[in-house]
Amino acid sequence: MKIGVFTDSYKPYTSGVVTSITTFKQELTSMGHDIYIFAPSYPHYEEEEDKVYRFYSLPAPTNPDYTLAIPVYPGLNMLLKKIDLDIIHVHSPFTMGRVGLHYARKYDLPIVFTYHTLYDQYVHYVPVAQELARDITIRYSTNFCNQCDHVIVPSTEVEAKLKDLKVKTPISVIPTGVPVHKFKHGDNTWLRRHYPSISEKNKILLFVGRLTREKNLEFLIEAFSRLKKEEPATTLVLTAQGPLEHELKKLVKELNLSLERDVVFTGALPFDTLINVYHSADIFVFASLTETQGLVLIEAMAAGLPVVAVKANGVIDMVDDGVNGFLTPCDKEAFAGAIKKLLADEKLYNSFKSQAYKKAAMLSSASMARKLEKVYQDLCERTRPKRRRKSYVMDLLYRLGS
Repeated sequence: MKIGVFTDSYKPYTSGVVTSITTFKQELTSMGHDIYIFAPSYPHYEEEEDKVYRFYSLPAPTNPDYTLAIPVYPGLNMLLKKIDLDIIHVHSPFTMGRVGLHYARKYDLPIVFTYHTLYDQYVHYVPVAQELARDITIRYSTNFCNQCDHVIVPSTEVEAKLKDLKVKTPISVIPTGVPVHKFKHGDNTWLRRHYPSISEKNKILLFVGRLTREKNLEFLIEAFSRLKKEEPATTLVLTAQGPLEHELKKLVKELNLSLERDVVFTGALPFDTLINVYHSADIFVFASLTETQGLVLIEAMAAGLPVVAVKANGVIDMVDDGVNGFLTPCDKEAFAGAIKKLLADEKLYNSFKSQAYKKAAMLSSASMARKLEKVYQDLCERTRPKRRRKSYVMDLLYRLGS
């Protein structure tokens, strides 16, 4: 199949959406499919991939790392005719999603939408009238879902939410999955070699993601500060970048924690390096309240890390409480207590570690790609007769006109 992917974010930007797209692209390409990416451009980034088409873009006002595509691409209509796509898959209901929807309807192509994000929980980026923005966002995204032929969601919680919002389009729960084979081996000395200020005796707690408000990182750092008073031989590592970096570093200092020994900011790291970071850590910690999947949770478990996370949407499906991790309320004492319990019980820790590997194996990217392929195939089979009829009519009209 020839699959057109329309997205509002792509490399070099780092996010769960980008990881999802690149992971599925790799798996589907290995299965013999052709993937064409239509995405925003980014300043000073030179394209390294074939079949990627960039739209002119501008930096987002609230996050300069993120760019907003201008939905104009000269010659796109002729390009799509030449490619002759079988299906379109959009990863946003906004700018590039609308472009994808337009061309899907124009060429009678089936369209799939992955509902990656609980969009109404991001209205804190709107400076005014946030409740109105939330209501508009919910209605808009619901309407977009109902204009598509199939909706993919990463968890059962998101599926239930969309059904509550009266989404009528068929829904499939297909998490992104993780290339678990890539996580089997890693350098467990990487963090200490590159950050020698981390004591050899310290247990390393790791967060991977974005330094943004919705990740609840103030909570995470404050909970760690409480843990540190009882478990001084611990270090929190934040492998991420984002607009809150300066604010979070200021918070660390206000809590009398060291930015070298206690809380370490590594910035964003390449995927191959990130695998070594996971293997260098002891526990994965996660406090986000707005996830639809929390892909990094599965990456961590693929490297054998037990998880301590706040019990929230997108996390419940990924972490089995008391089996491969602990899920806590959004309470700093409870969160710190769960970490302390795991550090104190070696038998429990090893059990969680073993179960983490098993959970990750259940959510391999290859398995998830096969499920997505089946959705594509079913949609293409149902729409192919319609496309054949339209092609026949257009050919007949052409012949009569000549």
